[in-house]
Amino acid sequence: MPQAEIPMITEKLLTAKKAKGLTFADLEKILGRDEVWIASVFYRQSTASEDEALKLLEALGLSTDLASELTAYPVKGLGPIVPTDPLIYRFYEIMQVYGMALKDVIQEKFGDGIMSAIDFTLDVDKQEDPKGDRVVVTMNGKFLSYKKW
Repeated sequence: MPQAEIPMITEKLLTAKKAKGLTFADLEKILGRDEVWIASVFYRQSTASEDEALKLLEALGLSTDLASELTAYPVKGLGPIVPTDPLIYRFYEIMQVYGMALKDVIQEKFGDGIMSAIDFTLDVDKQEDPKGDRVVVTMNGKFLSYKKW
């Protein structure tokens, strides 16, 4: 199954970011938003405010005419059901292997419900290790109980 097409705005943003030699961490300092959230704006999975869009476009040296594309509500989660990119696939694999275990542990601690992906933060950190650096991913979501009626 082919990967989902990258939106044209994403290509423009990534090209400008590379040309300026910026990282998402650099953009975090400029926008005052987390680097993961900023990356999700690049891929049109999050919506920027007008002010955020203008600051981002200015930092990247792009036309402010593109602001409307960054402030539009995106269609989220498009793409293949099973991702083919190896890094993204590993997260899918983690859920295949540990998904039911995570569900059981979360529900033992909180009850019947879910972790919000709306009231949510995601942080990526690097932990240096002599055996090979470690990727530390922290997901922090509000617990939402299922409603009874």
